[in-house]
Amino acid sequence: MSAEYETIAAPVDAELEISRSRFLTRLERVETEEQARETIARMRGEHPRARHHCSAFVLGSDGRVQRSNDDGEPSGTAGAPMLDALVSAGLSDVVAVVTRYFGGVLLGAGGLTRAYRAAVAEAVLRAERLRRGLRREVLVTTGYEPAPQIEAEARRRGYGIGAADYSDRVAQRYLVAEAEVAALAALAAEISAGSAVVVPGDAAYVDLPG
Repeated sequence: MSAEYETIAAPVDAELEISRSRFLTRLERVETEEQARETIARMRGEHPRARHHCSAFVLGSDGRVQRSNDDGEPSGTAGAPMLDALVSAGLSDVVAVVTRYFGGVLLGAGGLTRAYRAAVAEAVLRAERLRRGLRREVLVTTGYEPAPQIEAEARRRGYGIGAADYSDRVAQRYLVAEAEVAALAALAAEISAGSAVVVPGDAAYVDLPG
């Protein structure tokens, strides 16, 4: 499990024409195999006359889940080079679909491999990248006077600020890297003169600010 990884911020479309064949690439951010396959099916539905809808996707913080499909192209000439383009770019939680409109010229195995890899690489170049990181939610409960001071210092340190609950005390949620949990607890104790109650919660991957 990686503490941080990169995905894409928004869907990307790209098109290459090689020897009269059109290669239309769609990159989308996904988090599950089901979402990836839904994207593949949607692109197939949007281009019913195309001969091939080849695909590849990478999922997980460590890119452990990797799938590819040649969709009728000679084995290993489409899905594998597409997957290689995603992995080489260091992206995860992303699916690539390349729709090919055949132009009448046979490309051969080597030509197809280069074309499908180039189609995905072109889309990757156009993509806005987004970092995701593992952050733990920490609930800091304290009085009204130290609460804004703790929040201000937490913002200065780059900690994520979550929702707050107000009653007789302020319960503020923070999102911090695992290595910063103890530092946040020490900060809250110092500013509140030891009156703050700090309770670490669950950890999850979140989008990180640019």
